[in-house]
Amino acid sequence: MTIADVSAPPRDDGSNSGGLNLFGTSQRAEDANARLGINAFLWRGALDTLSFMPLASADPYGGVINTDWYQPPGSTGERFKATAYVLGRQLSTTGLKVTIFRQVLQNGQWTDAPVSPQTTTDIESKILARARQLRASATASN
Repeated sequence: MTIADVSAPPRDDGSNSGGLNLFGTSQRAEDANARLGINAFLWRGALDTLSFMPLASADPYGGVINTDWYQPPGSTGERFKATAYVLGRQLSTTGLKVTIFRQVLQNGQWTDAPVSPQTTTDIESKILARARQLRASATASN
């Protein structure tokens, strides 16, 4: 599954909407926010920002993105995974929470290791910046 494959399933309310196109520009952001219950810009910003990691699951209605383990190039002894939570409709720091997990290879076994709080803050900042960029782009095109 790729990031581009993730979209909301069709609504079952009798409408002929065919679901939410989170990645195109065919729907207005306000409509996307109303249908999802989460901020569509934060959602897309999180998917874009975390796209360097393999996607494990994404629930646009619950606002949860889980990545699989990612091993940075050139690093054989550590790996990371992330979970991003889009918590509401507001495009703000309170609308987003990211958790980063880190493991190191010790004696042939992966063991949990601490993650610098700055790493989580940096990822959240990049997601928010991308979400603002997407909002500005959508506003300019309307």
